[in-house]
Amino acid sequence: MQAVFTQNDFYIELNAFDSDSDVEIKNKFDSNKFKALYDLGWTERPLDSDCSYIFLWQISDVFLKALSSSSEIEFLRENLEMDLSAENYLYLAECVPFSVGSEFVDSEWIENIVRKLLKVFKSEIAEYDGTVEKYFSEKTQSLHTPERIFFHLVENKAKTEQEQIDFPFAFIATYAVQNPDKTVTHKPLKFALSEYKENQDKLLALLACLNKAADVSKFIDEIVESGEIFHTLKLTPQETYSLLKAIPEIEATGILCRIPIWWKKKTASIRLNIKLGEKSQKFIGFQTVLSVKPEFVLDGEVITVEEVESLLEMSEGLALLKGKWVEVNKDKLAALLAEFQRILESDQKISLLDALHGNLFEKKDKDKKDYSEERKEVNVDGDIIITNGDWLKTFLSNMRAAATNENIEVPENVNATLRPYQKAGYSWLAGMYKYGFGACLADDMGLGKTLQTLTFMESIRSGKGGSKKKILLIVPASLIGNWQAESKKFTPLITIKVLHGKPAAKLQAEAVSDLQFLNITTYGMATKIPALQMVNWDCIILDEAQAIKNPASKQTQIIKKIPAEKKIAMTGTPIENNLTNLWSIFDFANKGLLGSSSEFKKFQTELNENPEKNTKLRAMIAPFFLRRLKTDKRIISDLPEKIETTDYITLNKKQKALYTKAVDDFTKRLEKIGDEEDRDPVKRNGLMFEVLIRLKQICNHPDQYLGQEEFAPSGSGKFEMIQEICETIYEKRERVLVFTQFKEMIGPLEKFLEGIFHAKGLTIDGSTKATTRTEYVHKFNGDEYIPFMVLSLKAAGVGLNLVKANHVIHFDRWWNPAIEAQATDRAFRIGQKKNVFVHKFVCKDTIEEKINDMLISKTRLAKSIIGGIGDTGENLLTKMSDHELIEALRME
Repeated sequence: MQAVFTQNDFYIELNAFDSDSDVEIKNKFDSNKFKALYDLGWTERPLDSDCSYIFLWQISDVFLKALSSSSEIEFLRENLEMDLSAENYLYLAECVPFSVGSEFVDSEWIENIVRKLLKVFKSEIAEYDGTVEKYFSEKTQSLHTPERIFFHLVENKAKTEQEQIDFPFAFIATYAVQNPDKTVTHKPLKFALSEYKENQDKLLALLACLNKAADVSKFIDEIVESGEIFHTLKLTPQETYSLLKAIPEIEATGILCRIPIWWKKKTASIRLNIKLGEKSQKFIGFQTVLSVKPEFVLDGEVITVEEVESLLEMSEGLALLKGKWVEVNKDKLAALLAEFQRILESDQKISLLDALHGNLFEKKDKDKKDYSEERKEVNVDGDIIITNGDWLKTFLSNMRAAATNENIEVPENVNATLRPYQKAGYSWLAGMYKYGFGACLADDMGLGKTLQTLTFMESIRSGKGGSKKKILLIVPASLIGNWQAESKKFTPLITIKVLHGKPAAKLQAEAVSDLQFLNITTYGMATKIPALQMVNWDCIILDEAQAIKNPASKQTQIIKKIPAEKKIAMTGTPIENNLTNLWSIFDFANKGLLGSSSEFKKFQTELNENPEKNTKLRAMIAPFFLRRLKTDKRIISDLPEKIETTDYITLNKKQKALYTKAVDDFTKRLEKIGDEEDRDPVKRNGLMFEVLIRLKQICNHPDQYLGQEEFAPSGSGKFEMIQEICETIYEKRERVLVFTQFKEMIGPLEKFLEGIFHAKGLTIDGSTKATTRTEYVHKFNGDEYIPFMVLSLKAAGVGLNLVKANHVIHFDRWWNPAIEAQATDRAFRIGQKKNVFVHKFVCKDTIEEKINDMLISKTRLAKSIIGGIGDTGENLLTKMSDHELIEALRME
């Protein structure tokens, strides 16, 4: 069981191994998700649960703790207005797990959830007759509402300079009272004596909490005993320090304390700041050695060793240093000084890789001495901070700036106008290549990763020494044709060698002696060509890099052995949904960045207990990981509402053989019906339509053409392509419409997609009743996650409003732009709040590609390319000569 985060909130999702209790939990969330979340916060931390579910618990837990600390909650009840503190929002933002939809979770998202939780509390407390404290006690024994008494500690505005020195702080106790207009004010505690002089029981009830506070603080015990608690008191630095150290224990008794912000935010402590990379470096890489410079800071301001040593000569407590109050804790200061001296004397250095790691992975350094004998007794880890020095700060800033540079000049031989965010993506790839680091380009599907990468390749080809460079591109077999077509269109000067479609022994020889600038092979073939490991590639690029997400697979291990100066991983799948996937891909692109496999597994086990480490991991991969979302306001404003792409697919050997035989059979049958000039055109057209249908079936899947029922995904490039696309759609829990011309394809597609989405979808064809269609439309557009709908193109032409889908796939083509557009508009209608991404499948070097080119050219076609489908228009194929027709049908 896991939580799936959406743009607005979340939902609970089960998997095949979940228990009955998980099903019960899901049902509660389905019934009223925010009430279920509110109830979850009152329970113990669900440590054995998925990290996404634990994060939901954290939100509710933090909310309830903040709610219980609301000073006016007992008075205002359902009229209470409250919000989390900035510190709470920051903490929760740091804890966002790597899970499905985590990219949507920001402070605004969390704030929306908090508002919903507050609404649940208001609803419940409005119906509750008892006190809020009783309501809390019935829920848990660990949370209590605040007492009515408050302690206030402020810096004293003394009348004389001597008084400022002797008594720099003032203390007062107050109590909360509700005014007739329902507002709450605080009065000095002395007024309670007169207010309740006629009701001693109420007075004793109000003051009872003081006895608890006196038990945990000597200072409070003394002023309660003397009666000074009822007066404003001037405090010495030592008295103030004694009180401040006891604040956590005092607040645990229910008395809220208002204290100086510098103590609350711990800026009154001397800290040892270790600056990494202060000095500039000429050579850049993960093993670049960085300088280590220690310095003392107080609230961000550097202080000298002499000033720290002077504090050691003072009494423990509070002291003024450079106009700021500072805590004088001799044990901690001595330990920090010892560590400062150790770093100076050892002339310590650190690699860039270890600097990026920070304290993400705990490593034991046998040569490293302990801070000092005092550190064995005193924990100073919280007072040692690590920051980037001037050079490292500038270097990382330049790397980040490359990802936002929309003014970079695009190579002149790129035949495309890049959108601003695509220019920035190209700039980032070029920057990473220049600095010598690997990169992971993880833009959402449909944002143009291929174009950005081709532009990057062209910049290398046209750059210094580019003609001698060699790039290896590894892709799923279904994408070879797509890369060829896109390169031909956008970067025609890039020479391409395809290492696929031949016996491995022949490809082995070609990989040694006949390489081009860009060399394309598949994941499967890369494991069969050892020669790839003998070439020192300038760059290796993986498309759909989630193919190496399993670090233990033979395919992954072999691909990681192929040597290259630079490595780039491309994926539209949010790999951050799974940390093992994330590690494997970064182990390829930037080996060592995420530690060894064992180090990272240990780190994963710590995340449930220390979820704030998630933000450290994000910070570490951020310079090497670029992901833009189509929901990002900066991106969406630059996108058309409907984005159409043509996906080029390569036939496999069996498909090619069947396709060639079908064309040959058509040629023989054409000859049998007489000479071209004398034959009946109706017979010729009948044969033509028949072979077109057969060729479409072969392109879809050989089993459709042969009338078989297996439909193995490996038997068709279209099935492999739809799998690539839909796996990404599933990872983002989005929805897709799949259109086909053939009713007999609906069942095989439905079965195949169920396996990809791990859920049932819906289907509509010509036999679907009108009432059922209406029911399916309502269900598909509802809150329940229905991932896909497969529709016959003609049956889905009108009357359907399926705006929950933001992806459309034309599995096969009707070859009529008007009908295809009408089908696409099932998703692209009023009510659609997302950009719609349209995929049109075309098998390369077949009649599908040739007719698609005709449709795109717009020169000879107005409506339909073949007649007989209810539309008028030039019938190009029927007007071709026999020779022209046969050449159009044949594979190139």
